[in-house]
Amino acid sequence: MKNVKRSTGNPKTGAPYRMPGHLIRRCHQISVALFLEECAPFEITPQQYAVLGVLSDNDGVDQITLAGLAAFNRTTAGEIIERMESAGLLERRDNPHDRRVKNIFITKEGRELLAQVHGAVMRVQQRLLQPLRAAERFKFIDFLARIASENNELSRAPLRPARKEPRASRSHDDA
Repeated sequence: MKNVKRSTGNPKTGAPYRMPGHLIRRCHQISVALFLEECAPFEITPQQYAVLGVLSDNDGVDQITLAGLAAFNRTTAGEIIERMESAGLLERRDNPHDRRVKNIFITKEGRELLAQVHGAVMRVQQRLLQPLRAAERFKFIDFLARIASENNELSRAPLRPARKEPRASRSHDDA
């Protein structure tokens, strides 16, 4: 019996369609497209959803911690936070330990949006994993989580856990 290639949706597929990096990028594109389709009525991006999700569990963290928890670089996090603050979904307040640091809090409107969009986000996940059988879905998610975890430090924006104590002030010499 000959080796039969699984269909990738394109009869002219070449080497990139057998490479995990390329396939992960394609799956990301599909995931974002599904998110934007399902969540269009809510006018929210995947990155904004991530910020709301992180803050729902870590309300009041500083911008650097939020960036680490969402696996964003600091510049991207700052831009997203600024837009979300302007939309009334977040608010920044002075840190009581260091007035140069702002802590970020989810607003009532932000919590309401997070609750409203939840069903749409769950539909995205279901649609994305639709081609897999139930047992395959769990394995696939476990494999993705392991790849992301084991390679975290290779990312331009690695996932960083929240600190237990408030972020210490940096002196001008440290900046």
